[in-house]
Amino acid sequence: MRRFFLSAMVGLLALSLLAGCGGSSSGGTPSGSAGSEIEAIQQRGVLRAGVKIDVPKFGYKDPATGEIDGFEIDIVRAIAKDILGDETKIELAPVNAKTRGPALDNGDVDVVVATFTITEDRKNNWNFSAPYFQDFVGLLVKKDGPKSWKEFDGKRIGVAQSATTRDSLTAAAKEAGIQVEFLEFQTYPEIKAALDAGRIDAFSVDVAILLGYVDDTTVILDDRFSPQDYGVATKKSHTALAQRVDDLLARMKESGELDQLLEKWELKY
Repeated sequence: MRRFFLSAMVGLLALSLLAGCGGSSSGGTPSGSAGSEIEAIQQRGVLRAGVKIDVPKFGYKDPATGEIDGFEIDIVRAIAKDILGDETKIELAPVNAKTRGPALDNGDVDVVVATFTITEDRKNNWNFSAPYFQDFVGLLVKKDGPKSWKEFDGKRIGVAQSATTRDSLTAAAKEAGIQVEFLEFQTYPEIKAALDAGRIDAFSVDVAILLGYVDDTTVILDDRFSPQDYGVATKKSHTALAQRVDDLLARMKESGELDQLLEKWELKY
């Protein structure tokens, strides 16, 4: 009888422990675990993306219609289709070089697809996909302005705040033995306006971005600096989302879909 009583007590204790272990499970992925950020997007029913709205062909807001479109917007649509099954389930948030990182850190957006150049320093703060586009830093000048980088000693160059452009040109100037002055602006239209007004001698950023600002009075010089690889950025802790995006881009490259988008937006040059 004593042996039966002890056995029963042990059995009840084991059942109690099993119930305690199973009680924390709600049938879903616990908060903070792998893939929880993807489930959050699916439950919300919309992908939130930080994009540029002042870069023709990449991410540009049409002043007449208010619509945002471009190569990178198509990438956002592809991510939404992969995760949500519907490419229209997107919410676009305008960002610039200074605000795109904080937008990820604060949880305002799930991904940033905004001409975000991959650097070793930035990879310490955010996840980056494999590159989906490569470009070079260039110089947009007035047609009666400098004809080459060798003529930039003492010149003023307009760049975007928090962009890698300034570092690239600082290194190039040191190598060429010249000194240049930088003026920083929040948006690309502001830099172009400064060039038009004669406040700066050149507008510098990636060549593909400059192409959207060429007009009858300006020209892009042949000089090229520092390869710039663009990647999709995600919050550092969102490793499952980063992997999902990277896998998608790999499939898009293999299938030729990425090349088709580049051709669509006339970015194969």
